[in-house]
Amino acid sequence: MSWTKKRLQEYHPIVWSLIVGTVFVRAASSMSMPFLFLYLSNHTDMDLAMIGLTIGAGPLAGTIGGFIAGTLSDRIGRRRVMLGALYVWTLVFIGFAISKNPLVLLFLNMAGGLCRSFYEPVSQALMADVTPPEKRFRVFGLRYTAINVGVAVGPIAGAVLAKTSVALPFMITALIYLLYVISLQRLLNKFGIKQIEGQKKETITFGRAFSVVVNDKAFRLYMIAGVLGAVGYSQMSSTLAKFTEMTVASGAELFAILMSINAVVVVLMQMPLTRWAEKKTPLTAIVVGNVMYALGDIGYAFAGSWALFIIAMVLFTFGEILTFTAGDVLIDRMAPEGMRGSYYGAKSFSNLGQFIGPWMGGMLLGLYGGTTLFLTVAAFSMVSSAFQWAGQRVYFATHGKSLNEARAESL
Repeated sequence: MSWTKKRLQEYHPIVWSLIVGTVFVRAASSMSMPFLFLYLSNHTDMDLAMIGLTIGAGPLAGTIGGFIAGTLSDRIGRRRVMLGALYVWTLVFIGFAISKNPLVLLFLNMAGGLCRSFYEPVSQALMADVTPPEKRFRVFGLRYTAINVGVAVGPIAGAVLAKTSVALPFMITALIYLLYVISLQRLLNKFGIKQIEGQKKETITFGRAFSVVVNDKAFRLYMIAGVLGAVGYSQMSSTLAKFTEMTVASGAELFAILMSINAVVVVLMQMPLTRWAEKKTPLTAIVVGNVMYALGDIGYAFAGSWALFIIAMVLFTFGEILTFTAGDVLIDRMAPEGMRGSYYGAKSFSNLGQFIGPWMGGMLLGLYGGTTLFLTVAAFSMVSSAFQWAGQRVYFATHGKSLNEARAESL
């Protein structure tokens, strides 16, 4: 048996279809959505703050959608939720291509945020449904790699297509989504997903999530830290595109390259940095990651050339790798048995930072310029570390653990 055939048989065909589909879906969306700030600023009458508000509306809608999707997939099945989200998402991208009305664009981005929050968690649940527990970590690792392979290709393709027509990347994205959802629907029906969907369910309701946030002080502090971190991280997919255009020649092309560099660095450095982080406490990895975010933002603030922007993006990406992985580990460890789904669902409250960030960033960029904007979000990253530290102190005090015991657990 060849190596390739053996690898293909290791996981359910639906897993492979979702992983391959993730490459194309992320490549398609990343060749259009990262350029939305530029698209709106250059082809509508919206000011920068309104553009930021429009872009931030997507993650805000996703905050709500994360709770709805979990309950809905339990009630009507994951297949229907995923496919419905993809079909609506296709229409959203067509809308972006043909509309210039600010209110319509605001509505479309909210709809897109809901579609993402419906499709991605439910697709992950389906991958877990058809994968043995001992293989799930590797499956989700493959999915994370697929995301970044798609993101590495998409922005450059988007920049090339946009030279022909600013609406073309959105129409191509819609076409790719349509082809993917049709093929996925056929595969789901072929492999009998109706018979297994809905298994291993966790019901995430507004009541449970609200109870977690209200009663768990440590978790509340972590969520505040997450919101602050998301304010800074959201600039990469919103104001950074406009700032590069304002700062250097061929700024739009540079931004496309920066997005691809971000994805390539994640693919290359994920395992080395993860191995390092596994030897530390999650808090240590998060604090170091926040320092990398801050250094990257400071680099953006004073960058006047392509080379400095690229160096800043590499540092920023190191922060992304460390904080994303360690943040999930942190939530997993603090969640009581049987409440893991609710904790991960409540974690989506940090999406508020993805809403506040583009709006605040657009306002600061318009009023004070990019230097002030990126120095401000660098400070947000460092303040986020303080809330993470405070949350850990509360958690240890509540559970009767010392710092040394927690460190020993992580080794």
